[in-house]
Amino acid sequence: MLGMASSVALLPLAGPALALSDAQATTHVKKLVAAINKVISSGKSESQMIKEFEKIFVKYSDVKYLASYALGVEGRRASASQKKAFAKAFQGYIARKYGKRFREFIGGRLEVLSTKTVKSHVEVKAMAYLKGKAPFDVTFYVSDKRGKPLFYNMYIEGINMLLTERTEIGAMLDKRKGNIDQLIKDLKRAG
Repeated sequence: MLGMASSVALLPLAGPALALSDAQATTHVKKLVAAINKVISSGKSESQMIKEFEKIFVKYSDVKYLASYALGVEGRRASASQKKAFAKAFQGYIARKYGKRFREFIGGRLEVLSTKTVKSHVEVKAMAYLKGKAPFDVTFYVSDKRGKPLFYNMYIEGINMLLTERTEIGAMLDKRKGNIDQLIKDLKRAG
């Protein structure tokens, strides 16, 4: 649940917002959490669950923005086809990377505490309660720049998850001496 959302950035999205309300953002986050919890409790195999998590990620997040942000300045030299292929590989990578950790969320819950409109997005603050662990803060950033509510970042205990992914993707690209095609190929198996 938290990993899916990890693919999102604090920086405001460019362009006008469509007047997303706090209630719409809260509903979006609650639907996201419910969808993830349904998969977690489904009893499906890990590989089946990861496929479902990828679908959820695509439905509830701004994948295009997330992938672009994660690729960083290297995205400026990427072709349109590379950007598209990277976004597709990135969404699978995120689903695999975090989907493998979702079993620890069985029996847990996420409670929305408050919402607040900030510039062109809504911050949805929540508290995560997992069995055997201390509760922790989770803040989702939701925007309607694409014409519907989508999350585009989240912070877990103050850690910007998209910035973390950008750093990791940058390190992967450095390891491949800037070869975006090789990164895309490897990202399809990573996570």
